[in-house]
Amino acid sequence: MIAMLTGQLVSKGTEQIIIEVAGGVGYRVLIPLSTFYSLPDDGIVKLHIHTHVREDALLLYGFLTADERSLFVLLLSVAGVGPKLALNILSHASPRDLRQAIAGSDVKKLATLPGIGKKSAERLVLELKEKINKLGLACDPLETGKDRVIAPAHDQGEDALSALLNLGYKEAQARNALAAITIVPETPLEEILKSALKSLMR
Repeated sequence: MIAMLTGQLVSKGTEQIIIEVAGGVGYRVLIPLSTFYSLPDDGIVKLHIHTHVREDALLLYGFLTADERSLFVLLLSVAGVGPKLALNILSHASPRDLRQAIAGSDVKKLATLPGIGKKSAERLVLELKEKINKLGLACDPLETGKDRVIAPAHDQGEDALSALLNLGYKEAQARNALAAITIVPETPLEEILKSALKSLMR
């Protein structure tokens, strides 16, 4: 599973880009507007990647920060939210604003996002509020002070997800198991997998 891409930016659009990596291979990567505005017009770029596998395609979604990718993955765990809608949400809300709106049950604010009505906003709060608070995502990882919460190790989570998928678990099962685990930067991958497998075997 591809977790990161670094290469030459060949073309850039508001919805997708093409990155050429070593060997002349070009990858088509779908991106949110936040990433589009932050990317240069050319040169070497580095994106955090979420690999989405469908029966008829393998799609790559790219984000400038691991924080955005983590929220994208969380959004996919919500019933009725697919990659297109999740990308749209991140195109119109910063990770900080989105976290705070969900953690604060701000349905009114969430309902202003394109493609999100009141019922969808309520579902986001219902299914993600506890996960966001449990994983320590309600606070901005860059904020300082006594109330600062350390964000989880996103790359570790992606590696653990890939390992669980390789073991034959369905993506939804694997994500739910990982969402129930408190992950800090010092947590070894092996420990994360053991905890996730215990959860899956219950």
